[in-house]
Amino acid sequence: MDCQPRSLCKVYSWLKINHNCLLCDEPSDGTLPLCHGCEDDLPWLLSHCPCCAEPLPSAQLCPRCQRKQPAFHQVISPLRYAFPVDALVARFKADHASHYGRLLCQLLARELQHRFNDGLARPDLLLPVPQSPQRLRQRGFNQALWLTRWLSRELKLPWQKHWLSDNGQHLSQKTLDAKARARNLNSAFSLTKQAQPQGLHIALVDDIVTTGSTANAISQVLLKAGAQQVDIYCLARTARSQ
Repeated sequence: MDCQPRSLCKVYSWLKINHNCLLCDEPSDGTLPLCHGCEDDLPWLLSHCPCCAEPLPSAQLCPRCQRKQPAFHQVISPLRYAFPVDALVARFKADHASHYGRLLCQLLARELQHRFNDGLARPDLLLPVPQSPQRLRQRGFNQALWLTRWLSRELKLPWQKHWLSDNGQHLSQKTLDAKARARNLNSAFSLTKQAQPQGLHIALVDDIVTTGSTANAISQVLLKAGAQQVDIYCLARTARSQ
């Protein structure tokens, strides 16, 4: 039938998803709302500490990890916490702009899938870094929980929502230096009654890793309860000076 090819073309046209870049609003030819130019210009995390992922001039253990090995096995992040990633994360957290968080999570999922294909061990379970009740009331949502749910779908990995608890008995980490952050988090996190981490390879999910104090404190709790290994997955890693 003469009409069949034209009909098929129309169907394919309807199925095609057209995106505009979230950064420059130009058309995007890929599957993500990000054009090739803006993607190339993102602050990709290149040379970094193989343990905590701190950005470094060369791929070697940072001085902090040399002095004391963290409880977690490694941090995996695709990006440095710099412009425009810092602005996207801020909009995601402050304005509930889920499309920005979703884009960054897709970049993280793509990085992880590349690593899995190259031999990185897939975790048994994803866990979101918990939020204190006070912070949850202020912000209205836990961004780590949203990221974990999205990442679970992208990578087809199971996750648990209620295994970890933040008791809220600590100061905000933003105003503290690295040593104060570590002291501040003593006994800050605990496992809930339904948590069963024994023998599991667990990946904690968060938006940003700054000093790694939060990741380390939660990893200690999980390992003490019998977890086999804890990795950290995050959208972006800050430089030490931050």
